[in-house]
Amino acid sequence: MRYSPAELGRGSLGALVGIAVAAATATLVPGGEESLPFIVAPMGAAAVLLFAVPASPLAQPWPVVGGNVISTMVGLTAHWLVDDVLLAGAVGVGAAIGVMMLLRCLHPPGGACALLAATATPAIDEQGLAFAALPVAVNTVALLLVAIAVNNLTGRRYPHRAPAAPSTTGAAAELSIGTADIESAMARLAQRLDVLPEDVVALVRDAEAHALDRRLGSVPVSRVMHTDVAAVQPFESIYRARTVIVQRQVKTLPVVDAERRVVGIVSIIDLFTRDLVELEPVETIMIRDVTTVPAETPVADLVPTMTQDGFKVVPVVDDEERLVGIVTRGDLIAVLHRALLEDGSR
Repeated sequence: MRYSPAELGRGSLGALVGIAVAAATATLVPGGEESLPFIVAPMGAAAVLLFAVPASPLAQPWPVVGGNVISTMVGLTAHWLVDDVLLAGAVGVGAAIGVMMLLRCLHPPGGACALLAATATPAIDEQGLAFAALPVAVNTVALLLVAIAVNNLTGRRYPHRAPAAPSTTGAAAELSIGTADIESAMARLAQRLDVLPEDVVALVRDAEAHALDRRLGSVPVSRVMHTDVAAVQPFESIYRARTVIVQRQVKTLPVVDAERRVVGIVSIIDLFTRDLVELEPVETIMIRDVTTVPAETPVADLVPTMTQDGFKVVPVVDDEERLVGIVTRGDLIAVLHRALLEDGSR
């Protein structure tokens, strides 16, 4: 896996600052034995998670703080209950992992904290449970605060929240992959992945969008749109619009001004719920908030507009916002069908 310059800088420089601040903070807090270290080795492993992979579930605030502090207390307990230092270390780490899993604060450096406490030096033994507070908790909290600042200031949101997957409706919602599907798949595989199900969903959505853009990104809307577009003007009557719809056998009419700029849109539903002969102008019933797309827009960019936003037709305009065509869902389905056939024939 290759890392970008920004990620390299965040990881290395962030850890440098974080470790320095964590150590300096511990030296300023009174109460510790002079022979105690001002920073403990597990903080190095915690820095790797916090600055290099801050999106990992293992690097979130509760696992970081809870994992380190609770595991230290578990390790100290093993040290006091088990006389043999080798066995105490094994018991401490094993018990700490079990406790972290139960409390949902699994954090790999927590295992190192447990081992350090279970094989305690005389100075750590003298400090007792207070060792979990100083230097472990102080180091951990200081490092966490630096990670929050560094990650957010460099464009990486931390604590991590999975990006919201684009909403889908209708049949698309029934067929698309969701968080529950990912959780079920992970359960069937009988293994835990170091990633949130929500992140997997977002990754799948992004991959789908990338694949669609790869296939259709070079195809402009102008190649698939209908150019012989029936339209009416705002002052024309509702009766006139109804007549055009029947004659042209369309379901939607753009409403344009004298320069053919789109100012509204009316549908067959808007018109055929009115009286048979109605001479009121179209502008009284047209929808004024109309989404249009430039003719050079890639077809791939049109897919979310028509599938997620629920548009059945989208007017296409030129550089001067004048109507030059229209794209329907049927046109879009035909393009996607051709793309699938072409992929299947390769």
